[in-house]
Amino acid sequence: MAAVSAKLVKDLRDKTGAGMMDCKKALAETEGDVIKAIEWLRQKGIASAEKKSGRIAAEGAIGSYIHTGARVGVLLEMNCETDFVARGELFQGLLKDVAMQVAACPNVEYVTTDQIPLDVVEKEKAIEMGRDDLEGKPAQMKERIVEGRIGKRLKELALMEQPFIKDSSLTVEQLVKQTAGKIGENVRIRRFTRYTLGEGIEVERMDFASEVASISAA
Repeated sequence: MAAVSAKLVKDLRDKTGAGMMDCKKALAETEGDVIKAIEWLRQKGIASAEKKSGRIAAEGAIGSYIHTGARVGVLLEMNCETDFVARGELFQGLLKDVAMQVAACPNVEYVTTDQIPLDVVEKEKAIEMGRDDLEGKPAQMKERIVEGRIGKRLKELALMEQPFIKDSSLTVEQLVKQTAGKIGENVRIRRFTRYTLGEGIEVERMDFASEVASISAA
């Protein structure tokens, strides 16, 4: 199919309030048919979710997930607009799924790429700029390559950018939007903490030969 134009994407966004990437995907899925694209967004629950995204979500719940073997655990706060929705099956199911997602993604440290501190971004950029495969390349080309790599790396650190573990055709962000559309309220993942058994503990290990020698000398 022909490439989807920026104007068509903007028109769909204006009509539905959905995000630019969601609009682009909807148009790609429907061969550029705006009417069908609107229906596609509504079926996914995205259009209605975007329209509610500006509303305050101060209620919600803190969910937990303990992985089999009890070596990894997650606490996650997810917000919505009312306590009634927070107690509902859809919200609680999403809360459990996202907490499980965090447990399955040890490299994820932030909810969105916007939350990644500038010093982390600059550190990643410095690492990429020093790669051997960029040596000798023109400055502008080097910058473009590094920007692409940085963008990919930052997405690896952000929970909302991850493919959903139960359905890799969806990102976590799309999953949240779908559920928000079904619930009829703004839903936000606010924060999370992952606990790994033994993390940060320095275990003293004695060389076996030295241990035998010390016992024999006693």
